[in-house]
Amino acid sequence: MRHLLLALPFALLPLVAAQAHEHGHDHDHEHSHDSLGAHEHGVASLNAALDGNLLELQFESPAMNLVGFEHAAKSDADKAKVAAAKRELEQPISLFALTSGDCKATEVELQSPLFGDADHDHDHDHDHHDHEGEHSDIHAHYRFECAKANELKQLDLAELFKRFPATEKIQVQLIGPNGQQGVELTPAQPRLSF
Repeated sequence: MRHLLLALPFALLPLVAAQAHEHGHDHDHEHSHDSLGAHEHGVASLNAALDGNLLELQFESPAMNLVGFEHAAKSDADKAKVAAAKRELEQPISLFALTSGDCKATEVELQSPLFGDADHDHDHDHDHHDHEGEHSDIHAHYRFECAKANELKQLDLAELFKRFPATEKIQVQLIGPNGQQGVELTPAQPRLSF
């Protein structure tokens, strides 16, 4: 019951992965850790499900897009960048422009080896030591209750692109009142209608 998205048919995901591979560069070595497979810089993924007045978002991005590096943050400057990205991700209402639906976040869960939060970062406990050459991802999982869910006409990621300029495109899977749609959003085309 807790994860709306996980219960939904993710038959679409292989399609996104397939699209990513059509460009003839099959270099997704050692990225088998995720349903989406390809860890491609500049590309993030967002799964969104709107069910009644409940909205659930799962955002996943290579750390490079959000903080500019993927190694464990050692210097103060790096740690400040990680903290700043985390603060942005903790404000999902403004990040995802959800003001129109009168939404409030009931659950915000951020996970990344970079955050070093071992308490609920169980997948990554084994790689808290230096992982040079490894790819770090940042996962954010949100649940919202939207009092005026019917006024949520679109998903607008313009703010997200603005705050994280290294993010060039976001592959979105949206499940809403009009069924399921998959689309690639960019800074030039950051909106998707529900």
